[in-house]
Order: sequence, then structure tokens, then C-alpha cells
Amino acid sequence: MLPTNPDVLIIGAGAAGISAARECGARGLGCVVLEAGPRIGGRCHTTHALGAPLDLGATWLHAADRNPLTAFATDTIDHDTVRERHLWMGHRWAQEPELAALEAAEQAFHDALDAAAAGPDRAVASVIPHDGPWDATVAYWEGAQIQAREVTELSLYDQVANGLEGPNLLPRQGIGTLLLGLAAGLPIRLGAAVDRLDWSGPGVVAHGAFGRLEAPVAIVTVSTGVLAAGGIGFTPALPASHQQAIHDLPMGLLTKIGFSATDRLGIPPFHGVRRRVTADHPRPMSWVLWPFDQDMLFGFMGGAMAWELAAAGGAACEAAARGEFASIFGSGRLGRAVVSDWGENPLFRGAYSQARPGGAGARAALAEPLGPLRFAGEATHQGLAGTAGGAWLEGARAVRSVAGS
Repeated sequence: MLPTNPDVLIIGAGAAGISAARECGARGLGCVVLEAGPRIGGRCHTTHALGAPLDLGATWLHAADRNPLTAFATDTIDHDTVRERHLWMGHRWAQEPELAALEAAEQAFHDALDAAAAGPDRAVASVIPHDGPWDATVAYWEGAQIQAREVTELSLYDQVANGLEGPNLLPRQGIGTLLLGLAAGLPIRLGAAVDRLDWSGPGVVAHGAFGRLEAPVAIVTVSTGVLAAGGIGFTPALPASHQQAIHDLPMGLLTKIGFSATDRLGIPPFHGVRRRVTADHPRPMSWVLWPFDQDMLFGFMGGAMAWELAAAGGAACEAAARGEFASIFGSGRLGRAVVSDWGENPLFRGAYSQARPGGAGARAALAEPLGPLRFAGEATHQGLAGTAGGAWLEGARAVRSVAGS
């Protein structure tokens, strides 16, 4: 039975919402979590469609030495210790001197960011090297394939602040499964989409097909993509400060495609495959093969390419991924597929947020208390933005703000 007179309304049952609900429980605050979708976990979702756990959303526990979810995870592997990289040059595999040159270009990229951070905030693209033979590959990898937006669209300050240095752990069970366990016993109502939050009075009233539910405060954990699209109405409208923050934190998109595959191709488990950026292949995917020695692999397409294919539908994403994989390994290697839909799903409208150039202060601005409203999620964390761990920290932070400690 859900509380009928909660102290706190929590909108969204992803990492931030689950963390907020647990923090409420620890502080003796009654809460109700209203989740619009049919499942718990938000952008953390583990599927078994290919016969083994596969995360369609958050995949790694990034910066594991300071990621709060690390303490809850069991049976993990430090992916960095077993992930050897294979780089396809377009007609052959890269040799050691070429891999070393790529690594040097990656270091130059990060050195350029650090040096430029002493100046004003601007686009990452404006401060990184462009003339070297590996610079385009590094820029695409660090932009579209990691940050889910092109380097022309990324704030320099925000990238430096959220570098995610440290171990990258892969949980065998999946991060989505991990969150399901952490949500056990919490007062979560599924299929309870909030159409409008009325914060004109002393508290907040949530309106939706479920009726109305009132509490002294509400913690809103939906994505900035949902907020920007007007997925939840606010009465009165949010002030200019918060509207600007939402505008300055647009969602990037990283689409994940998993395939079953029994031909191991002579490549050991956990290894990664990337492709050099060339004029005739400017937007390559990246791949992780045979995680936990399973007959399965997954690939990523990010940034503008991901948005274009997402608009065309899951079948288009799958076809593009099959074609990309076949261009390296030959056709007929892949079995069944599963494709994420973060971009087209109206409950998410993207994978994770990135600050626009000049908008590095938006995360702190969105996190500012607004009467009885609090916003929390990966978008409001500074240091672990874009991660489930950052969202987890922000959910608890919002409850502490409400409780005054």
C-alpha cells in the first residue's frame, strides 16, 4: 500500500528516484515514487533477450573508486584491465606503432582541454588539435562515441569537470538488475505518468491519469530531454533560470545494439573494436566483444548519426550496425539483435545530458532549490554527470536539501 499523504513526491524511478526514496526511508520521511513507464530503472535497463544480461543503457560503473553504486555491485570486472583495443584501418588491423600514435593523439586531446580550461568556456572543438593524422578519430571517439554529442556541441568546462578518471567496472548482472534490487520494497507506482506539477501553493500537487497526489515537496528526476519537450507541465511555469539551465543541458544520444554471435573471430572476451575515421567512413561505431565470455557482442552509435538512425527506427539502427560489422568481419556473423530506443522514447528523449558551450554552470543552476521543487539526476551532478552514479548521488542530495541537512 502506497502512502496517501507522503512527505515527498518523487517523479521517476531511475537511479536518482530510487536513491531519493531510499534516503527518504533512512530519514523517516514518507514518499511515493511516480514512474510513468512500465518498469523500474529508467536509463538503467538490463535485458536477457540474447540469453545473457545485457545493459541497454548505463553499462559501466565509471570512476568506480568514487562511484556510489560500486559498493552495491558484486561479480564485477575492471574492464580496463582486460580490454585490449583492436583498430580497423579500413583494410587491415592497426599495428603497434599506429596504436601508439593514436594513444599519443588521445593524450594531446586531453592535454589541450586542460590547458584551455584556464581561459573562457567554449566549444571543445575550438581548442583541440585538428591537423594530425589521428585527430579526427580521437575527436569523434571523445565526442559522439563517449559524450554522445559532437565536439562542436560540448562545453569545455563541463568536459574537464566530468572526466570520469578511474576504473570502469562491468557488473555481470547488469546495472539495470542492480537497480532493481536496490528498489525492492520501495513505494513505487508504475504507469503513473505525471502530466502537471502544480507548485503554486505551499506544497506540490501532481496531476495525471492516476488522479492527484499532494505532498509538501516534490523531487523531479526525469531527463532534461523530457523537461525540454514539455513532458511535464508546471504551474506556475518554471523561472527563467531553470528554463535556461534545461536549455543548456540538451540530451546526447548513444544507441546500443546487441547481437548474439557464436563465431568468436579469434578475438578474446571483453576486447574492443574501433575503426579509424576516414573521409569515406566518417562516423564509425565501436564494439565490445564476448563480455563475460558470452556468445554476445554489443556496439554503439553516437551523436548525430544516432539521432538520424533513431528517427528512422530500430530496424534502421540494426541494419546500419550489421553493415558496419560486416564491413570489418564479413557478413553472416551475427544472430539475433536487440536495439535501445532512448532517443525516440518520450520517457527519456536521449541517453544523457551534455552542457552546451558556455553552459557549464547549468548543472548547478538546475540543482538550485525552487520553493517546494527539487530537480535531481545525472544532469545536476558535477563530477559524475551522465552516469548512474552521479544520478544516485543527486537523488540523495535532493532529499538532504528537503530535510535541511
